[in-house]
Amino acid sequence: MARAATTGTRKQKPIHALWLVSANTAAVELAKLHGFDGICLDLEHGAFNRADVDLLFTMTRGMRLKGFTRVAAPERIDIQQALDSGADGIIIPHIDDAEHAARVTGYAKYPPLGDRSVGGGRTWDWGDPPKGWVAKENRRVMCMPMIETAGALADVDEILGLKTTDGLFLGPFDLHMARRPKEPLGSAGDLKDRDRVARAANKAGKVWGMNIATEDDMKAAKRLGLGFAALIDDVAAMSMSLERVIADSRRIIG
Repeated sequence: MARAATTGTRKQKPIHALWLVSANTAAVELAKLHGFDGICLDLEHGAFNRADVDLLFTMTRGMRLKGFTRVAAPERIDIQQALDSGADGIIIPHIDDAEHAARVTGYAKYPPLGDRSVGGGRTWDWGDPPKGWVAKENRRVMCMPMIETAGALADVDEILGLKTTDGLFLGPFDLHMARRPKEPLGSAGDLKDRDRVARAANKAGKVWGMNIATEDDMKAAKRLGLGFAALIDDVAAMSMSLERVIADSRRIIG
């Protein structure tokens, strides 16, 4: 899997993922048709059950798309179940600090690197464990703790130094609420926090990602060496399309 870092002279292309808040199989097909690199299931705020996750990651594997998820909570079972379903990468929300990150990111990597439980199944292609499976699976899985608390931001360099961390994912809304709730969202302080996360990840040679909502976000992402672009979610995309269609219909038809 690409590790889109911006160190030295080597720069890899970022991963462009469609964000999903529902078990929308048509959206997965459309993501492939329109050139996305993968999908990301939002298990924290979206509407999914375990069967949904299993089905969607079966689809991504068959369609040669990457499958990511923001897990519901920074807990062993949430991380383990997503990976057992075949996720290529996980985003872990609500990281308190470096000590917390060290514990929960370890759930994404097998010993001796981490503390992931062995489930077999899809990760073994439903057979016996393949040769070298521990090292291969630890390399395959991308683990990105979120920076969305004041404690995680303060410890960002230490979190990036963890061997169980492959990158970071910025949570600007919760970080804003934690640090400056009385100021407007997107204030100068918020942008400084974003830049701090980006610089730290780039310095460490690791990926950083965030949700991309506007063209300004895209320009900042390019400038700051974004490695994982979480693009519009399936419901928002449908809403925007419906808004445009009804406006055109009322303007032209009456």
